[in-house]
Amino acid sequence: MTPYLKILRRLSKPHWFDILELVKCSGGISVGDLAEALGMSYMGVKKHCLAMQKLGWLDTWRSPQEVGRPQKLYRLTAKAAPLFPGIGDGVCLSLLEVAGQLETNAAEKILLAFFRGKAERLSEVVTGDSVQERGEKLAAARTAEGHYSRCQLVEEEALRIEEYHNPLQPLFDRYPTLERMEAQMFERLLGARVARSVTQVSGLARYRFDISPR
Repeated sequence: MTPYLKILRRLSKPHWFDILELVKCSGGISVGDLAEALGMSYMGVKKHCLAMQKLGWLDTWRSPQEVGRPQKLYRLTAKAAPLFPGIGDGVCLSLLEVAGQLETNAAEKILLAFFRGKAERLSEVVTGDSVQERGEKLAAARTAEGHYSRCQLVEEEALRIEEYHNPLQPLFDRYPTLERMEAQMFERLLGARVARSVTQVSGLARYRFDISPR
């Protein structure tokens, strides 16, 4: 049995998948907020969260509040990573390594062509008269690819796209120049300046794209 199927077998209980997806997209969420989102009782959700924490899928941290005691939030651990979309990491990395041996910078050239082709395909659906409209469509397209993307207005003319998963992360780890290529792809699609940043805590990575008009 593959590691993926073993994980699914352990998680084959009511509501666990819904809880994990909400935690994945939250960056940290309380039992009360989970219960409200799922339409379940507080104690019912807490029981599921404690069970998954015991198995190592979730952990907790305390978020300071302006008033009162810190709030207890749940987040994913690295153990849950295989549940979310990914590529055939070993095969892709091996092919790029071979290309690099055959020609200098071949891997980077291949990846650049990949992002250019990806931008061309996305440009067919990322349309609209405003940056916000295009940003919302880009986030929807990225979510369909497994990025768990959210677009929100943070200032009068500034947008932010936040993502909670990157199926290509093994490639980004090996070739850091992909971060610039991805930001340039966003800029091309949105017609705006884009600053990319990443934060990692426990098993959660958050990818942020701050978008501002040119």
